[in-house]
Amino acid sequence: MQRDKDKTIRIAITGPESTGKSELAKTLAQHYSTLWVPEYAREYLENIHRPYNEDDILLIAKEQKIREDKTLRMAKRFLFCDTEALVTKIWSIVKYGHCDPWILDQINSNPHDLYLLCNIDLPWEEDPLREHPDKREYLFNLYVNELKVNKLPYGLVSGFGVNRLQNAINIIEQAF
Repeated sequence: MQRDKDKTIRIAITGPESTGKSELAKTLAQHYSTLWVPEYAREYLENIHRPYNEDDILLIAKEQKIREDKTLRMAKRFLFCDTEALVTKIWSIVKYGHCDPWILDQINSNPHDLYLLCNIDLPWEEDPLREHPDKREYLFNLYVNELKVNKLPYGLVSGFGVNRLQNAINIIEQAF
């Protein structure tokens, strides 16, 4: 990929629940000596002390974007984003049957430079915030479809532990 050498490359770590997105974002940032943006949804949902609703998804998406923009100014070469608008779009559609136009606009007007799609080859880890252990393949296919329909550059990250990390590094090195 051609890129402005002074521009920080934004890499989205995306995919269904329990696919190692947070760990991958963190370890990639460590590997490249740069920053990452943690998933805001987890922080938000752990602190609202009530069931979430449709409005919460939009609030989460907007705050995630604010945090990403703020961190982007301090990152070096790469910024790794543990989730992004595509995740909130799929979450909203699966849960409510539609998605707020602001989220859709973010996917079209503010795409990341590369998407690392985490495969569902990791074992499911139970978590009170995770909702779909039985829909992993269905959700994964939604991500693949969205990435293709929106013509977003992506690579599939598979493997366990250090192999998963190396797979992601290889994709990044080939792209940039």
